[in-house]
Amino acid sequence: MSQPSTRTNHLREKGQIMSASEIERTIVRLAHEIVEKNNGADNLGLVGIKRRGVPLAGRLAKILGRIEKMTVPVGTLDITLYRDDLSTVGHRPEVRPRKMEFDIQDKNIILVDDVLYTGRTVRAALDALADLGRPESIQLAVLVDRGERELPIRADYVGRNIEAPRDQRVYVRLAEVDGVDEVVIGGAKRGAAA
Repeated sequence: MSQPSTRTNHLREKGQIMSASEIERTIVRLAHEIVEKNNGADNLGLVGIKRRGVPLAGRLAKILGRIEKMTVPVGTLDITLYRDDLSTVGHRPEVRPRKMEFDIQDKNIILVDDVLYTGRTVRAALDALADLGRPESIQLAVLVDRGERELPIRADYVGRNIEAPRDQRVYVRLAEVDGVDEVVIGGAKRGAAA
């Protein structure tokens, strides 16, 4: 059995929601849905929200490339400075030059993230994208939608809808970041900070 990531050792795990094979099948399905809705992959660009949206965007792009026999550009979006809870984030963010790996102007952008919850991350990502150019359209793809929105934001492509109590967190672990592919529900251990 795989060792849990040291980053999440403060958790009391409740249960696995998705295994590695389920994640892979879900990403393949999402890629096919993207191709179907966009009549192919022409003029598409994928933008992964740091941290786990980036490897998900890369995986989607590879599958889209195999399906459509073309290269789909992938970019990375750091939304740290666009968050509306910046004053409550633990560390002081490092200001870096903003640059996208490809020109988003007039492209159909698929914004990719791991979990959609309150909608605040997506709102920050939309603000960050607006500073980089004016895409033709922006669509949202997420591996997990856990509901309970605080903002009127909806994903166009959802891997799995999960209901979890507010005191529980949904953790997406990806091999590129965590050394393992899985989705688990967990909560803070008694006496530990979440």
